[in-house]
Amino acid sequence: MSSKWNVYLDENQDRFLEEFFELLRIPSISAEPAYAKDVRAAAEWVGRRLKKAGIEHVQTLETGGHPVVYGDWLHADGKPTVLVYGHFDVQPAEPLELWDSDPFEPIIDDGKVFARAATDMKGNLLLPIVACEALLQTDGVLPVNIKFLFEGEEEIGSRSFSGFLDTHKDLLACDLVVSADSGVGTEEQPTVGTGVRGVFSAQINVKTAAMDMHSGFGGGIAPNAIHELVRILDSMRDEDGRILIDGFYDQVRPLTDDEKKQIANFNAFPDAMRESVGFKEFYGEPEFTPMERGVARPTLEVNGIWGGYQGAGGKTVIPCEAHAKITARLVPDQDPKKIQALFEQHIKAHTFRSVEVTVEDEHGTPPYRVPGNDPALKKLEHVLEEMTGHPVKRQWAGGSVPVTSLFKEVLGAETLSLGGSQDDERPHAPNEFYRLSSFTRIQKAYCLLLQELAKE
Repeated sequence: MSSKWNVYLDENQDRFLEEFFELLRIPSISAEPAYAKDVRAAAEWVGRRLKKAGIEHVQTLETGGHPVVYGDWLHADGKPTVLVYGHFDVQPAEPLELWDSDPFEPIIDDGKVFARAATDMKGNLLLPIVACEALLQTDGVLPVNIKFLFEGEEEIGSRSFSGFLDTHKDLLACDLVVSADSGVGTEEQPTVGTGVRGVFSAQINVKTAAMDMHSGFGGGIAPNAIHELVRILDSMRDEDGRILIDGFYDQVRPLTDDEKKQIANFNAFPDAMRESVGFKEFYGEPEFTPMERGVARPTLEVNGIWGGYQGAGGKTVIPCEAHAKITARLVPDQDPKKIQALFEQHIKAHTFRSVEVTVEDEHGTPPYRVPGNDPALKKLEHVLEEMTGHPVKRQWAGGSVPVTSLFKEVLGAETLSLGGSQDDERPHAPNEFYRLSSFTRIQKAYCLLLQELAKE
């Protein structure tokens, strides 16, 4: 095939950037019910953009939660079918006071786009779409069959996705999945992701009375919900971050010497993250390196905690309710259902007195590893090496892409990762950004990968 697509991409970058900004302005926050209409607006925007690119059979599919957008182009007879995955929902932008600009009004500074979801993952979402547009506009055909699947619940654990896949597995049948929710390092140090951690999340609710009490009357007499919650949370980890839930580590596959050597050669994102975010020293299990803890060890974190009076000044009350949100990152061979059971057992064992403790919103997905000898993985490595002139490192990610294990389980397909995100771009944090150089570079990587996948 010709490389006219390359010229097409270069000539249309201003338009692509304007479209990127349009999508960023939609506050598609899936975690907050008040933004449900915005999540749907983002789905509709993505559907229109797929049609504009020349993708067929575009439709919005319901899940019981936020919608999914599907589209395909299936005219490459005898060629493999590639399912491209991404998501259009975003994290909340709070704390807003820590942003240097409006999180939903993107700005460009020093070759970077600053906005919520710039790197996670609205910039990445557009990459495969514009790549297919360029190929269709110049060659008239795609080198492989393509299916697009963009969801609106990734940032809340893809909670409706398992049932959705089961229901639509014939529609989504494919030979390979390519996830745009990712990065491939830098041009000087290219990487391919070959594994992600799994995740388990839940909310803990503590209730000690029917209403808050005056602390002068109830103090020394009645239990305090915040104290009770903090005590439960403190029982889950020791001072070095080791998790104290009985049986939590039982399924963890020990790291081999070869895996430790491989991890030692990963691009050192912990150092970049510490510098970017501003924490002073690494923290965690001292018997493992920061990189080992960051990609290959399980975690248990409190993501949010609230209760009692939050306003200005003081209010002398004993709170009757307190709440916390928890996530655990899981590694091979941990099972989220087993972790859920252990989590509930631990809370029950550490709930004292006549305190009501409930756990809700529990869900999780297993970790995922790409087989090292996967032919498509080698094709992706070849593309990146040809583009950059540098050898490609294989690297595990510390985060989770819940759908990867679901694609393997339901569709029987492996998942490759191809996106432009980099580790220091502050995903989920204030002043999130995305490099414009990645935006343009990875569009071309998609064109090359689709052509490479078409080869025998």
